[in-house]
Amino acid sequence: MRCLVTGCAGFIGSTLTDRLLALGHEVTGFDNFSTGQREFLSGALDNTQFTLVEGDLLDAGRVETAMQGAEFVFHLAANADVRFGTEHPTKDLHQNTIATVNVLEAMRKNGVLRIAFSSTGSVYGEARVFPTPENAPSPVQTSLYGASKMAAEGFIEAYCEGFGMQAFIFRFVSILGERYTHGHVFDFYKQLRAHPDVLNVLGNGKQRKSYLYIQDCIDAILTAIEKGQSKVNIFNLGLDEYCEVNDSIGWICEELGMKPEMQYSGGDRGWIGDNPFIFLDCSAVRALGWRPKLNIKEGVLRTVRYLRQRPELLDRR
Repeated sequence: MRCLVTGCAGFIGSTLTDRLLALGHEVTGFDNFSTGQREFLSGALDNTQFTLVEGDLLDAGRVETAMQGAEFVFHLAANADVRFGTEHPTKDLHQNTIATVNVLEAMRKNGVLRIAFSSTGSVYGEARVFPTPENAPSPVQTSLYGASKMAAEGFIEAYCEGFGMQAFIFRFVSILGERYTHGHVFDFYKQLRAHPDVLNVLGNGKQRKSYLYIQDCIDAILTAIEKGQSKVNIFNLGLDEYCEVNDSIGWICEELGMKPEMQYSGGDRGWIGDNPFIFLDCSAVRALGWRPKLNIKEGVLRTVRYLRQRPELLDRR
């Protein structure tokens, strides 16, 4: 299979690229390296089945050219910075929604009919049903990030209806593991490295979240596109468990042998759009035979160990 992977130098994109190449697929990677790391592609660049295209998804012509010959698009490129969405209100619109429309238009012009899209559990806003299923009532959006992803989902669904495409939409919880460069474990570890005696925590630490290990995430994506038969296939990806932020802090500190003083900013959320409870119903993807290999604690610890081995990643942020 000839694949295009957008965001190929990112955390999830580079890991997926390596897996696709290992399975014998041809991969064209597309990235503007605004957040992606070139070193994450070191293995791929040594593979004759891989071609790297540097470009921005807002350059529609560049996307169309890069997609020539592709049979399947894995669209992972996005602005994933939920916390600071209100500081740059149109960034999510451009990088998540308009960029997705450019991908869809390139697919239409090139006759590419299958797409996998990295959406988010944030599209559920502050859900009223837990664990939250894929067919939960359409919620009020609470973040610009979630709103941009929900809009992108809508365009994907409309293109499937209008142009005979097939889509696999994955609503992720937070992903952890090797090549992780963004999120709470990264932030806490960076703080503790700088000042091990004090840890600043947004909110009250009682926010309840679910997390998924990167290789389990890739397994789920590949299982779904192999077995999903619908025109539009929507899958939650996560674990059948959640933890408090305080639990995760405890595991991180225990792994590092630290006992910092906790300083909480207060309130039940860390920032505008932060949902205090995210817990997705993942029975649909499990029904296809997928099972995660690591629980949340194991995913957190693997992430901490990876960051300890790669301190240069913290210095770049």
